[in-house]
Amino acid sequence: MRALIALPMMLSLLSAGIAAHADAQIALPPVQLPDAARTLPSLPDISSEPLVAVRNTLAQLRIDRIAALLRDNRDRIEPDRDGQPAVRGIVVATGVDEAMIARAAKEGFRLIDRELVEGIDLDIARFAVPEGNSLARAQKKLSKLLPEAEVDADHIYFTSGPGGTLSATALAMAASPGQARLGLIDGGVAAHPSVAGRVEQRGFAAGAPYASRHGTAVASLLIGSGSVRGAASGQRLLAADVYGTDPAGGNASAIARALGWLVQRGAAVTTISLVGPDNKLLASAVSRAQQRGMLIVAAVGNDGPAAPPAYPASYKGVFAVTGVDARNRVLPEAGRTQHIDFAAPGDAVLAATDVDTTDRLRGTSFAAPLVGGRLALRYPAPAIDRIGPAVSALVFEARDLGKKGRDKIYGHGLICGDCGRR
Repeated sequence: MRALIALPMMLSLLSAGIAAHADAQIALPPVQLPDAARTLPSLPDISSEPLVAVRNTLAQLRIDRIAALLRDNRDRIEPDRDGQPAVRGIVVATGVDEAMIARAAKEGFRLIDRELVEGIDLDIARFAVPEGNSLARAQKKLSKLLPEAEVDADHIYFTSGPGGTLSATALAMAASPGQARLGLIDGGVAAHPSVAGRVEQRGFAAGAPYASRHGTAVASLLIGSGSVRGAASGQRLLAADVYGTDPAGGNASAIARALGWLVQRGAAVTTISLVGPDNKLLASAVSRAQQRGMLIVAAVGNDGPAAPPAYPASYKGVFAVTGVDARNRVLPEAGRTQHIDFAAPGDAVLAATDVDTTDRLRGTSFAAPLVGGRLALRYPAPAIDRIGPAVSALVFEARDLGKKGRDKIYGHGLICGDCGRR
């Protein structure tokens, strides 16, 4: 019980420079799905528009992206009661018992399966939406039927930078067994020389692990060495692919399973470059991983300040990271969260994107791993009593930007300002 209390208390002290509070998440624009062809306006288009116009443009892009995803994958994805994309025909619940399952069955909710996510001991029950019911209606109905349980849709989460899978690309694999303390939840990682031989991958979606541009880029910014140098250069990485080739990949269930695996494998710091809505299953999985000593770093997303708060970055105890340009100005497309903890380079960041290619990329997705890598160097193993000193050291490392002291735009300030070969 001491561990459950210690982490929130320790994190809440971060602003005092003693321990840390954290939150982080990554943006959406180009979706990390096989049919991903949605991107932000080019940099010239963004910078030439007034701020109000940029916000409106980003807001419309977000709406269009969700509409396109729903339209193109009607057999696998449908909107929840808030219009957010989720796995079609499935309602997920935690905290259920046999009596609750029987009660749900009487009302037409057939139990599809039930699993215990090892590592975080999270019991997930999946119910089929009753025939003739929409997901939105089923959510409301099952929530009222099982008030003691945590009921939600299995929401889809997006990457926050140029995405897309890669064809016939070799996956990066660990050359030999070894202890990795860095975790990544994203798409699969290609065998670029900067990361080859130091990545252990596991899939949590159909067709996974399957190499992706986005997952490869984030991995290289975490542990890359050589042509692409990461914030924790030369380290080993545990990479969980929650997308694979599944149009409904990147869902809350997959992320929960990935967190369980990373906890089991001893990951101390995990970067999640994905964004989406608040979700009860995801919130529980994040909290349980934190209670076991894992620190989670996430990007704030690229949907602009007018977008709803992004998750998992907005969850308590998650380190929320925003991106800045070469002049250390916050990216106009940087998303909104309940808090901002740190900033890092997010414009023209050099990263690996395939087995033999590199590109300069833009987005908060590529700022988050720079903070995650630096944090991992100070926090090499999960241990609740070491969180305070590690986060305090990262705070002192940060270069203050914006208003003096911690602020709502840059958090504690800039981390790894020279990273990405800016």
